[in-house]
Parts: sequence; structure tokens; C-alpha cells
Amino acid sequence: MRIRPRAWLFPLLAAATTLTVVLVAVPEDGGSRGSRTVAAPAPAPAPAGKAEPDARDVVLAVHGGAGTALVRDETSPEKEKAYRDGLKKALRAGKKALDRGATSVEAVEAAVNVLEDDPLFNAGKGAVFTADAGHELDASIMRGSDLKAGAVAGVKHVRNPITAARLVMEKSKHVMLAGQGADDFAVDQGLKPVTQDHYWTQRRWDQLMDAKGKKPSSDRDEAKGTVGAVAIDAKADMAAATSTGGMTNKMAGRVGDSPVIGAGTYAKNGTVAASATGDGEIFIRGAATATISNLMEFGGKDVAQASYEVLVKRLPKLGGSGGVIALDAKGVFDAPHSSEGMLHGYLTKDGKLVTKIFKEESPPNQ
Repeated sequence: MRIRPRAWLFPLLAAATTLTVVLVAVPEDGGSRGSRTVAAPAPAPAPAGKAEPDARDVVLAVHGGAGTALVRDETSPEKEKAYRDGLKKALRAGKKALDRGATSVEAVEAAVNVLEDDPLFNAGKGAVFTADAGHELDASIMRGSDLKAGAVAGVKHVRNPITAARLVMEKSKHVMLAGQGADDFAVDQGLKPVTQDHYWTQRRWDQLMDAKGKKPSSDRDEAKGTVGAVAIDAKADMAAATSTGGMTNKMAGRVGDSPVIGAGTYAKNGTVAASATGDGEIFIRGAATATISNLMEFGGKDVAQASYEVLVKRLPKLGGSGGVIALDAKGVFDAPHSSEGMLHGYLTKDGKLVTKIFKEESPPNQ
């Protein structure tokens, strides 16, 4: 089967979405292995201006994009719960994979799949619109044990681009496939295609109209919404994955850093697994995630020092901002960002889940 571009219609009315708020936290898998969730950050975020790790003994971390952050006084309990639940669900999916002995690659794919299916984030369902009112999605995944990697760019009919990226890594001799060829490859590998309206949400349509100056937006676009995950498995193998819908009102054909190995995604055993989010062109020019690894391997810096050097000192000089989740081979985790905020969370080896969505939980490292 071949998927060819075809006309499609935007819904005339947005579907009303009802959020069910559950106030009682239920441990995953019936409470197996004593897993618990924690809303408040622990330990406290690294102080602004210092290169200090956010946490230790981390086995999995995810992010939901860097941007202007959520403001506690302006965020309803329902909205807070929705964002935290989205991050927790992704972490639990990755944890479930690790608990059954899966590889770090399987864990990051599982975590990112959840975020791609969550319309709150800019990846998969809920992806932003291009300037011509379409959707073009990018993703990449990398395995630290042998530096194998796979990526797709500009796909229009793939429900979960990170899964297509993994297939490129494992089922082809290439690293990146783009456009129609990437869509066709995904179908050839057994992925069921979706039409463009699968990605559509009223929120993203309103943001496009706002970007084009056609209507005022009531949404502050608190986070850009690019998603990613990093993990280390029982064999100490590392992996990283990143997925995005790109930038609102971007030119058709624009590709950012998310599918570019060494820019938006990088993993190398012994140094770091990193996934980035922010101004993609700047992350490409600064080779952001590969530079973090190189500073650790050849510069003698630890994960916090290296990621701080890149995200806070180097990239802003190129004219952009953003953040990164970075995990080293010993489970030391850091999430520095020069943007006002970054939605992210992590899982420690003893089963503790931590999510950070408000500015005070994750202040910029400036």
C-alpha cells in the first residue's frame, strides 16, 4: 500500500473534551514493587546559575517541551492534573518495559508513544500546524551501546513517529528517512497509516490562526510541547528518543533538531543519553546533545557541567533557548534549560515518580 498526499477537511467544530479528575492516586500494576507517585520535586531543582544535578539513581526521564512554563496561580487543578498525569503515564509505560527486562530502547519508545498520543503535547495527536495548515512530524531514537540510530522527518500519516524511527534504525540500512519515502516505509513495515485529521486539535488550530494574525489566542502556549525520553536499562545500556510536530506556522518542509542525531537526540554508553527541546535551528547549529557527550568524554565534565555548558552558556549566544534532559551512565540526571520553564519528570530505581510543571519547580538555569 502506498500513501499519497490527498486533500482533507478540517472539522468545522472542535470536539468538546471532558477531563475526568481522579483525586486518589492509584499505584501502577496494583501497587507492584511499591511504586508511588510524587508531585513535589525531590530533590529541589538546581539553583539558577549553578551546574548541579537534579537527581540521582534515575533510570528513566521524560520531557514535554520547553517554553514559558505553567504559572501556578493561573493554572486550574484540572489542568495541573492533566499535565502531571500525562508525564506520569509516560514514565509508567517506560517503567513497565524496564520491569519486564526490556531494553532502554524499548523503554524510551514506550514512554514517547504515550506522549505522542496525548493532545496536550506537540507530537502525534496535538501536533502543531505548518504555514499551509498541514502537519509534518519528526522523530529520532538512538541506542547507546553501538550508536545505532533511526529518524523520520516530515511524515504526514504516521500515528507514532518514534516507532517509525525505531523501524528505520532496526529494519533499514539508513539513519533518516524523510517525507513520502518515510511514510511509505512505515506502511511497508506494518504501521497503520492515519489521515491528517488524526493530529487535529482546536487548540493548535487557534494557535495557527493567532500566528497568522487572524484571531487572538486565549492560550499562552505554556510549552512548545516537543517530547522526549532517556533511559538506562539493567545491562547499563542507554537510549534516547525525541518526537515533535515542529513549530507553529513553520514553512512546509522545515525540519528541526528533533530528528537530527547529535542535535535533538544522542545516546552513548558511558557518557549520556540526552533529548532536547527548544529552538531547533539553534540546537542543530550548536550540535547540542553530541556536544554534551563530547564534553563529558573528552573534556572531563560531569553530566550537569556539560549540559549546563551547552544549554546555558553556548546556545543562548547563538540566539535561541530551550532545555535538555540528560542522564549519565550512573543514573545522575539533570534538566537544565535557558527557557523560562520545561515540563519534565523522572523515575528513580526505587520506583519514585517526580513531575515538574511549574516555574518554581524548574527555574531557568541562567
